[in-house]
Amino acid sequence: MSEQASGEERTAPFEGQTRIVNVNDMPWQQAGTPGIKFKVLYRDEKTGASTLLLCFEPGAKTPLHQHTGLEQTFVLEGSLSDHDGTISAGNFVWRQAGSIHQATSGSNGSLHIAFFSSPNRMLDGSEDDLAPKQE
Repeated sequence: MSEQASGEERTAPFEGQTRIVNVNDMPWQQAGTPGIKFKVLYRDEKTGASTLLLCFEPGAKTPLHQHTGLEQTFVLEGSLSDHDGTISAGNFVWRQAGSIHQATSGSNGSLHIAFFSSPNRMLDGSEDDLAPKQE
């Protein structure tokens, strides 16, 4: 199939439009916060939008932070809590831009997938180690 002209509407699938991520073979990255590790499933280097698989050990706690854009999280295993309540396995939470919180995993830890439309702003002055690294 030949390349389509810029701006032309596509009407059929094309080779290479899908990216399959082999998450099982990806190594976990250790976050700067003890007890938290993650895998980057998707990241847009221009906007900072990302999709992460996060694993929190029991009682792991994020630094106090602000979501500069929309955050969406689906808990696969365990639970996460903050001042607004607890999100348990099989449940979903979203936070609007500007939301401030500190998440803590439950007694069984947490495995969750999170979607961030932009990087977080750490309120303790630390760097958001889940964000893309600036070269």
